[in-house]
Amino acid sequence: MPVTSSFPKYSRRRLPNTLTRAWVTLLVLSVASALLTVLPIPPELLGGGILILALAKCRVILARYLDLAASPAWLRGFTMVMTGFALLIFALYLI
Repeated sequence: MPVTSSFPKYSRRRLPNTLTRAWVTLLVLSVASALLTVLPIPPELLGGGILILALAKCRVILARYLDLAASPAWLRGFTMVMTGFALLIFALYLI
C-alpha cells in the first residue's frame, strides 16, 4: 500500500519498508499453513507442506529481520543448516 506525504517535496508514492513486507509475508505463510491443515490430504504430505512453509518463514526471518540479505554467504549457510534440520525432522516424522 503506497504512502503519500502531506509535504509536496515528499509526495512521491513509496512502497512500505522491508520489515512491513516481511511481516505481511509471515502472516500470509501462517495463514497458508493453517489452511493446509483443513485440506483432506494424507498426513505425510501435510507434514511436508507445513515444514516447507516453516522453512520459507525461517528464510524470511533470517533475511529481513536479522538482516542477512546483505550477507548472502551467511544467509545461504543458515538456509542449508535449516533445510538439513527440516529434512531430518521430516525423516523422523515418516518413521
